[in-house]
Amino acid sequence: MARAALLPADIATTRERLATAATRLFARHGYDAVTMRAVAGELGVSAMTPYRYLGGKDELVALVRAQAFTRFAEALEAATAPARDPIVRLHRLKAAYVGFAQAEPDAYRIMFELRAPGDEHRWPELTAATRRAFGCLLAAVTAAIDAGALTGEPLAVAQLLWASTHGLCALYLSGNLPARALARLAAVDHELAGFRPAAPAPARTRRRA
Repeated sequence: MARAALLPADIATTRERLATAATRLFARHGYDAVTMRAVAGELGVSAMTPYRYLGGKDELVALVRAQAFTRFAEALEAATAPARDPIVRLHRLKAAYVGFAQAEPDAYRIMFELRAPGDEHRWPELTAATRRAFGCLLAAVTAAIDAGALTGEPLAVAQLLWASTHGLCALYLSGNLPARALARLAAVDHELAGFRPAAPAPARTRRRA
């Protein structure tokens, strides 16, 4: 008897369940301990079931990362949508970035630590999700530069701001930065200060003879 064709909705739902199960396993045991069989066991299905929805472990990792980056992008977009002032948007963006790392530490680690060579070319869903997340920051930086609130080349400024915030989150997640210190340092405006326009020099008054 022929196997019934999978419906798109069923495929999407099952792939999401597989990614969620894999995220739990990655968090508990690390990359090497996670196999398609282990994910099947986590869900209580046959060892071959995951292969109906995924091509193998590489695609599973890409799916897990893509879903994490999508949630990350949604958090950034939600935080910045109400803000019209470009500097306020950047402050909210940073707070949302740090907040996501604290709320979803496993997903955050997977996003940046589980990277296979060629991921950006092999998995369009992952590429789109990562670009969407970084695009939030790039758009906010571009708007700030266009408004005259910051100076510099948008891509370079966005990359530096991303690197700075990621560094704080990485230190926190590795146990090398307490939560209180993370909150204090994340509130410091030192990154933006370096890109602020220089204040005009005060006009000189001419001395009378």
